[in-house]
Amino acid sequence: MDNLEAITESLQDDFELKNAARDEALTQSRALIRFCANAIRAIHREAWEEAQKGIEIARHAAEELADGVQDHPDLYQAGYIQDALKELVEACVTYALVRHEHLPTPEQLKVTPATYLNGLAEAASELRRTILDIIRTGHKDEAEYLLEAMDATYAVLMTFDFPDAITGGLRRRVDSLRGVLERTRGDLTNSLRRQQLQDALAELERKLDLTTGLNAD
Repeated sequence: MDNLEAITESLQDDFELKNAARDEALTQSRALIRFCANAIRAIHREAWEEAQKGIEIARHAAEELADGVQDHPDLYQAGYIQDALKELVEACVTYALVRHEHLPTPEQLKVTPATYLNGLAEAASELRRTILDIIRTGHKDEAEYLLEAMDATYAVLMTFDFPDAITGGLRRRVDSLRGVLERTRGDLTNSLRRQQLQDALAELERKLDLTTGLNAD
C-alpha cells in the first residue's frame, strides 16, 4: 500500500488531461458542425467560392479536432466526434456531387469507413433539396443526373449489410435515404409529366396559330 498514493496521483493526472481534451473536443465538434452547415447552405445557394472556402475551413477544423485527441483514441471514437466528422463528409460529398467532381475518399478526409458511409448517405439525401430547387423552374437534365447519383449511392450502401455496431447505425440512414429517394423520384416524375404537357400545349398553340393564319389568308 506504500505506493497507492503515487499510483492514484498518476491516474488523477491522466484523467485531468483526458477531461481537458474532451472539453476542447466538444467545443471543436460543435464548431465543425457549424462550419459544415454553412458550407452546405452556400452549396444550395450556388455560392461556389463561399462553399469552397467553408469546406476548407471545415477540413482544417477537423484536422485540429483529430490532433487534439490523438493521445486519447477512445475519445476520437466518441459519438460526438464521429458525428461532427460525418458532417464534414456530407458537406464535401454534396459539393462534389453537385459540381460533378470526383468524390473525396475516406483517406483524403481522414475519417473512418463507418463515418464516411454515414456521411455519404446523408449527402445523397441532401441532394433532394437541390433537385427540388431545380425543378421549381422546370424539368431539367441536371435534376435527373442528381437523382441517378442518389439512386447509385443507395444501391451501393445497401451492400453494406453489417451490424450497426460496426457501421455506426448506417442501416437507419440507408432506410431514411430510401424514403427520400422515392419521394424525390415521384416529384421528378411529376415534373417531367408537367413539362411534357406544357410542351404539348405549346406545340398545339403553335399549330392553331399557323392554322388561323392560313385561314385568314
